[in-house]
Amino acid sequence: MEPTVETVERGTDRIALQVYPAPDDAPTLAVLWPAMGVPARYYRAFAADLAAAGLAVVVADLRGTGASAPPPSRASRYGLAELTGDVDAVLQHLKPRRAGRRTILVGHSLGGQACALHLAAEPASDVAGLALLAVGVPYWRRYPAGRRVPVLLQTQTLGVASTVLRVWPGWGFGGRQARRVIQDWARTARTGRYPALHGVDMEAALRRVTTPVLAVDMAGDRYTPPGTVSRLLEKLPAAPVTREHYEPGPPIDHFRWAKHGTALAARVAEWTTTLT
Repeated sequence: MEPTVETVERGTDRIALQVYPAPDDAPTLAVLWPAMGVPARYYRAFAADLAAAGLAVVVADLRGTGASAPPPSRASRYGLAELTGDVDAVLQHLKPRRAGRRTILVGHSLGGQACALHLAAEPASDVAGLALLAVGVPYWRRYPAGRRVPVLLQTQTLGVASTVLRVWPGWGFGGRQARRVIQDWARTARTGRYPALHGVDMEAALRRVTTPVLAVDMAGDRYTPPGTVSRLLEKLPAAPVTREHYEPGPPIDHFRWAKHGTALAARVAEWTTTLT
């Protein structure tokens, strides 16, 4: 199943979308947002699984990743606010495909955080549901005891390095990133809270989100253990939440679940039938 590629212009940046073939009567469009540094093409197997489960599927490349352009440089000025705004811009671009269908956002790691923040920033959003797959707040205090200090040191070291270098080169983690993406991520890891975005208090806005959420943590996930998922869900007290664990049999982790996602895709499709 080969997708077609479309682009969404965002100032000097361009967001690439992989649009998968879908029958006209597919009742739900799933828009998938990847993890930091992970290109959209990595999710081709999972996109095929979602399509086989009856969903129309679009996978976005995060700004500066994969087919999105240009790659991050010292001139890049965007951060979490812009990544969150990209979600809305893509939804606007997809309006013709969304007509007559419910729309769900499917987020992995940083992509899922951007999706949740979109719902907070856009209270009138018509998104019917949010599927969070291996998504949490990377707050260092919510990791297992033996990993808390190493997580704090790693995240803050990356934050300082991105400031000094004016870009994160992708040395061993996260791929090449604009410095403010890493700075915002490091701040959230240190404080457990999101910064205000365009003057909006995201912590307060998240508490008002009422969109149904399916939150799935993955077996073997060292980057997003259950405690970090709980931290995010605590910020969504008004949202109906379904919390689940995924352990398909083959060994998986924060990334490999997407290669063994047939059962998870079927569960996401089943969950969409409960949405209005």
